[in-house]
Amino acid sequence: MKLIAYLCNGYPTLEASAAMARTYVESGVDTIEIDFPSRDPFLESELIAGRMAKALEACDDYDRYMEEMAAVKRDLPGTEFILMVYENVVEEIGVEKFTRFCLDNGYLDIILVGLKDDTIKNQVIDAGLRVSCYVQFHLPEDEVSYALSSNGFTYLQAVPAEGQATPEHPTLKSCIDYLRERGLTNPIYCGVGVHTPEVAAQVKAAGADGAFVGSTILKLQDDPEALAAKIAEFKACC
Repeated sequence: MKLIAYLCNGYPTLEASAAMARTYVESGVDTIEIDFPSRDPFLESELIAGRMAKALEACDDYDRYMEEMAAVKRDLPGTEFILMVYENVVEEIGVEKFTRFCLDNGYLDIILVGLKDDTIKNQVIDAGLRVSCYVQFHLPEDEVSYALSSNGFTYLQAVPAEGQATPEHPTLKSCIDYLRERGLTNPIYCGVGVHTPEVAAQVKAAGADGAFVGSTILKLQDDPEALAAKIAEFKACC
């Protein structure tokens, strides 16, 4: 199972986040979820929204972000990347310019958030990029149907909120089994609530293809030794 770690791009500087990407890989991360910081990250936690704001204070030029991301991709040729981006960022960059950057530099898997409608999402897909879809633990039919028709991976909620698990699907394994029985063939990566290596091990046992780890690693960014040790703990469970 892939260990997927979130990287706040540009925090505290572009140079620092590029160095952190290498630290991630050297410590055992398989796939890096990297973002474009948004000027309006209305869906983010206080931690990530705050880091996006700090990144944009240091550099608010998206052309510089793209230059640095191209360099990071060249520096880590064996590492997979998932690009998380807000629709408002794609609009600011320009859809054609954004998709060309992604195609030219191998950023093919996209988590596209903050959508007003499907217009830009469809343009991105038509350009050749793979756009993921999010499915909550209780498996709403509209989300399942969208996953089945999606060209990207499924981002499945790993840990249910109180009362969210259903009698039909009380465990993550039952959720994954159901999606596979429905015909889902794309990768299933699980996130939200994967705060400990023990939960990552449960995600693996459930049959997921990858596990997203976010704040647990992000909070250790100022302590490289502790960060590397924590990544190694997660990696051992993946």
